Amino acid sequence: MEELSKRVLAGDIRAASRLIRNLEDQIPDTYVAIKELFTATGNSHIVGITGAPGAGKSTLIDELIAAYRKKEKTVGVLAVDPTSPFTGGAILGDRIRMLRHAEDSGVFVRSLATRGSMGGLSKAVGEAIHVVEASGKEKVIVETCGVGQQEVDIINHAHTVVVVLVPGMGDDVQAIKAGLMEIADIFVINKADRDGANKLYQELLNIASLSRNGDTASSEQWTIPVMKVESIAEPLKFAESVNLLCDKIEEHYQYLVKSKLLSNRLRRKTTAELNEALWGSILQPILQELNDGGEMESMVEKLVNKEIDPYTLAEQVAQRYVKK
Repeated sequence: MEELSKRVLAGDIRAASRLIRNLEDQIPDTYVAIKELFTATGNSHIVGITGAPGAGKSTLIDELIAAYRKKEKTVGVLAVDPTSPFTGGAILGDRIRMLRHAEDSGVFVRSLATRGSMGGLSKAVGEAIHVVEASGKEKVIVETCGVGQQEVDIINHAHTVVVVLVPGMGDDVQAIKAGLMEIADIFVINKADRDGANKLYQELLNIASLSRNGDTASSEQWTIPVMKVESIAEPLKFAESVNLLCDKIEEHYQYLVKSKLLSNRLRRKTTAELNEALWGSILQPILQELNDGGEMESMVEKLVNKEIDPYTLAEQVAQRYVKK
């Protein structure tokens, strides 16, 4: 693992991909490499792209990569795909849309499976972000899989959150109800040539004027912009729109730096990572032991038969394993 971490620090894309695969598969001792990489993280701008399925997130990211490369920025993309019911791996739809960057050494694209996660991300995403950061990528784009309204885990990982919506798909109604509205730093109306785009634009402007995503420590407030992106059927207009989005994402990052709010987001991100680490070090081994010994099945049977309640069972397990 030490050799693998050294290769990642040297910018070896194959080593980074292998390490992320090991993290997904929970290969023993993989976290030794993450420990060695941790001090080399924290220098990348992490951009989260989220929204409903079919909103065109992958196509948008493909053009964002091109825009960043024109600015001579190195880019890492973690695309969280739905899990294959047969292999347990990612379906790889997102990577197919970004194949034109496959030969570019300044671009790293990796798919991860949700592995049953309900928040739009997989458990391995936090560690995978560290791997991409440590490999030297200046911009790290994380695309969630588009599972629906509860897809808000990205707020725990990204500095800038871009919410992508499409007119005519009911997204305006869904977004108003969803927590997505609370986490957005930038709204993007993709496929803005469709009917209903102007209506959605006005609705989002109204919502953006009333919404804040919790960063109230600064006297300067970020006004959430609503960006329109033209259809990919008109490549020149599409590229121009995405270039403007790229500039707005950078503007938001500079706002975080100047207002000193970046440290708040880093703190939130670190808290989430610590919670994950505690879960992996404390709770996961207990659950594994209960499963391996057959005790979990026995406890479930008692609950089904109403012989005991889950709270009492949890207290009994805690008393046995956790020393106060």
